[in-house]
Amino acid sequence: MQIILLERIEKLGQMGDVVNVKPGYARNFLLPRRKALRATEDNIKRFAEQRSHLEAANLERRQEAEAISGRVNGLSVVLVRQAGETGQLYGSVSPRDIADAVTAAGVTITRQQVLLDRPIKVLGLHGVRVALHPEVIVSVTANVAKSPEEAELQAKAGGYVPEAPAAAANLDELLKEADAKLAESDVAPAEESPPPQA
Repeated sequence: MQIILLERIEKLGQMGDVVNVKPGYARNFLLPRRKALRATEDNIKRFAEQRSHLEAANLERRQEAEAISGRVNGLSVVLVRQAGETGQLYGSVSPRDIADAVTAAGVTITRQQVLLDRPIKVLGLHGVRVALHPEVIVSVTANVAKSPEEAELQAKAGGYVPEAPAAAANLDELLKEADAKLAESDVAPAEESPPPQA
């Protein structure tokens, strides 16, 4: 299906481009959200008449996005979640969670602006792209941790840090078990059996 883009769409084209897309993508996403028009003769004429107005409105929105991009770019938000000993989350961190955390930090964004390929399912620092405008994309760091203290430790270390006291306790237990097994295997050598008599 041929459509005219009304705004820049990543990996598709710029405003005013006539592109071919799958019918489902156009019907279910681009057309209902007013990101595109069907490329009919009437729509092409109407777009040509309104192009200067659309470009001016787009430029204004882009300038607003660029003005706040400095506050958002490089922002680090802490998300406290429950996780297992290996760092695997019991749930996941979704775009909605990240949008809520950024909004709590002082910049209002929606979950649709968070560009997350797949949900975050492990503890640690994760880079997330946020589209303030189709042409203004910034990066936010999602610090996913079990507690605020652990999040602070991860931020200093630059990534997921297993719990040090628990790891040390487990190491001591493993060493004790290894010593016990070694002591059990230290049995006196077996006496030599006499040679068989013929």
